[in-house]
Amino acid sequence: MALRFENDFLKKLEYLHVVSKRALAGQNRADRLSPKRGRGLEFADHRPYAPGDDYRHIDWKAYQRLNRLLLRLFDEERDLSIYLMLDVSRSMADSPKFDMARRIAAALCYVGLAHLDRLTIIPFGNNLGRESSPGRGKGRIFRVFDALEQLEAAGPTDLRAACKAFASRPRQLGLVVLISDFLDPGVAADAAGPQAGLKILRTIGHDVFAVHVTSERDRDPGVFGTVRFVDVETGEVREIEVTPRLAAAYVQAAATHAETLQHFCGRYDIGYVRADAERPFEEVILRTFRQGRFLA
Repeated sequence: MALRFENDFLKKLEYLHVVSKRALAGQNRADRLSPKRGRGLEFADHRPYAPGDDYRHIDWKAYQRLNRLLLRLFDEERDLSIYLMLDVSRSMADSPKFDMARRIAAALCYVGLAHLDRLTIIPFGNNLGRESSPGRGKGRIFRVFDALEQLEAAGPTDLRAACKAFASRPRQLGLVVLISDFLDPGVAADAAGPQAGLKILRTIGHDVFAVHVTSERDRDPGVFGTVRFVDVETGEVREIEVTPRLAAAYVQAAATHAETLQHFCGRYDIGYVRADAERPFEEVILRTFRQGRFLA
């Protein structure tokens, strides 16, 4: 799939910015507030004046009221470290789903680049793939397109192992956006499933946002009779008699999986948005993500 956006859509993206629910300190000045007090644009608080302080920051109006020398403090504006973790396991190989996931990653990258945020793209399956950082500034979006176009969906999924590997490396705290179908063997093995990986990211202090990419084939088998099912990641084969009752149970199980994931995210203050591959891409970005309070 060739990843390119029309200029009109890019202009719409420039009016958006990625929302982090937490104040996270970055390394360079940008349009993001950090907890560090300095010479930014947003007034934060006062503290008593001390010899050697810059007298230009004395609040003379407060002095007139209180007869005390107080220094005005500001929240510094900093860039945000954004880590885009993109699922490239075999279960993502369905073209509409993988194309939607990569287009979402590209759009979020452009929004971050336009606001001088620090971006890292991290493909993963059962471990982390090769990380790439396009640099800063919206002109670097072509590097993002090239990197995403080269990705292929293959291999098994182990979201917990991938998140554990992510957490094992020293990183600036930031926003981790995990784009996945969340079809992990852990779903069948225990109740936690992929939630264990999300919990690791949240526990070490990152702001975390889950983008749940689904397709019609994930939600409904759409077949009846004797059907040969093949697990695309493990190669396991099963022949099953698909009755209307069994098909209905499958649909319900898929819905329960999504609802459980969304409930877990809400419980642990993890952002969640669902992106159905059959929906128009611009609608997902401009409407769904804004309703999910991820873009503003």
